Amino acid sequence: MKKISLIATLLTAVLLLQECKKDTVTETVTSSQLMLAEINDSTWTSDTVTASVTYTAATQSKVFSCTAIADNKKVTFSALSTNTPSTPGFTLATFNLNTTSNVSMAYYQSEKDSLTGNTVFVQHGTVLPGSGSITVTAVDSVKKLISGTYYFTSQRNNYDNSGNIVSVTVWQVQAGGFNNMPYTFISN
Repeated sequence: MKKISLIATLLTAVLLLQECKKDTVTETVTSSQLMLAEINDSTWTSDTVTASVTYTAATQSKVFSCTAIADNKKVTFSALSTNTPSTPGFTLATFNLNTTSNVSMAYYQSEKDSLTGNTVFVQHGTVLPGSGSITVTAVDSVKKLISGTYYFTSQRNNYDNSGNIVSVTVWQVQAGGFNNMPYTFISN
C-alpha cells in the first residue's frame, strides 16, 4: 500500500510540475533597412543599395560587392571567395581586410567639385589592413538575398606645406549590417 501511495504522490508531483513550465519568449531583432551602420557614432541607413555576386569561370572564384548610398555618404565593399562552384550563392565566412586584394572597403562623402561645381563622391581616407572585415551569415541563392555584418576604419593623414603629418582624420564605420539584401548573379 505504501508503494502505491508513493507512486501516486510522485505521479501527482510530476503532473503538477509539467503544468508549471516557464514561459519562454524569444525575441529577434530585424531591420527593414537593407544596409546600415554607425558612422562616427551616428546611425546611417541606406537609401540606395546595389549588390552583386560575380562568378569567374577562369579562376573559379566569386566576388561579392556592394555599394550603398544615403545622406551624402557612400559605403562600398567587396570580398573574393576562391575555389567556388558556379552556383548563384556565396560562401558563408568572415573575410578580413589584409594585405591582399581579396577584400576592399571604402567610405565616401559628397562634396562640390571646385572645377565643375558638380557634387561628386570623394573617398575619405584609406582603409588599412587589419582594420575591417565582412562576415556573410546567410545566403538564399534561389531568391538571391544575402545577409551579414561589416565594419572598418578609414583614416587620412593631413599634411602641412612641408609634407609633415599634422593630424589624422578617422572615420569609424562600425556595427554595419546588411539584411536580406537582394543581389544580382553574374557569371563570366
